[in-house]
Formats: sequence, structure tokens, C-alpha cells
Amino acid sequence: MTTNSSSRPNVNERFDQLIKKLEATLPTMRKGVNCAELTLTNILDLLGIDNIFFHNAAFPFAGGFGGYKSRKGWMGACGAVSGGCAAIGVVMGGKQTIRYRDMAAVNLMAARFAQNFEKQFGSVVCSELCGYDFSNPVNFLEYQKNDTWAKKCYRFVVWAVDEVRKLTKQHLATKWEMQGVEK
Repeated sequence: MTTNSSSRPNVNERFDQLIKKLEATLPTMRKGVNCAELTLTNILDLLGIDNIFFHNAAFPFAGGFGGYKSRKGWMGACGAVSGGCAAIGVVMGGKQTIRYRDMAAVNLMAARFAQNFEKQFGSVVCSELCGYDFSNPVNFLEYQKNDTWAKKCYRFVVWAVDEVRKLTKQHLATKWEMQGVEK
């Protein structure tokens, strides 16, 4: 095991441990599951910066922006995509506000993440991925009744956490080394 000066496992080992934990625990969760919140806050917890405000901020993104459906029929992205993009911003920004000159790189990384997600799963749209239109609250009850989280959706969170790690590996090493992240 590779460790830093505080004998803490390196970032890849910590992500490996997190992925194993998520694969084991997420399918068994039945209440309070939220793909956006779980994607973002598991990464933030790994970085040592998690707090309740991040959980609260991410919560409305689940279900495709809370089940949003535009007048033209557009529906929101999967919460794992939204949470993953938010995590990319945190990782790439580090411990300071993202500078104007770095905004394009952060946006391009988020777009790459979404593109990779779509390539892996066929869509980024929540309703297309899980099969439920959450703009109708009755569909959420059906989603729960059919245990869709355990059968399908938790996998999006696991993949998203791992993909954020892969895409931001260099930034994890350079911007988070004070949090135990090694190059």
C-alpha cells in the first residue's frame, strides 16, 4: 500500500475502497437515496471536506433536476451526472474559487464526463435511464415499489464516482495533496 507521510492510503487506494463500499452498500439502501447527493458527497468525504451544505445543495438535482420537464418535453439529467459535474468543479478548483482562465477547462472536463456517461449508459437523461418520468409524483412511488434504485440506478453513482477519479487524477494529485492525496 502506498501512503503519504501520515500513513493514509493514497488517493487511488481510497477511491478503490470507496468504490467497493458503494458497490456493497448502495443496492441495499431503500430510503433517502439520492444519486446526485451520493455522487458528490462521497467524493467530498474522501477529500475530507464534506459538510451538510453540500448534501442539501445536491439534493434537488436527483430525478432529473427534481423531475423537471420543460414545456417542450426536455427532461433533466441523471443526478449522478449532476453530482459528478459538481465534484469535478470541486476537484479542479481545489481550495480556491475557480479562476476565469480555468473555467473552460472545468467546463470541458464536465462535458467529457457527461459524454462518457452517455457512451456507457446510452443517455444522460434521468427518465430515459431509469424509465420513470418524475414530473409526475406518482411515478416516484412506482420507482420505489419496483426497487429500481437497487436494480439499476445505484450503478450510475458507482460509475460516476470512479469516472470523476479517472478524469481528475492529475488535479487530485496537485490540488488535494494537503488532504493526503499523492501524485
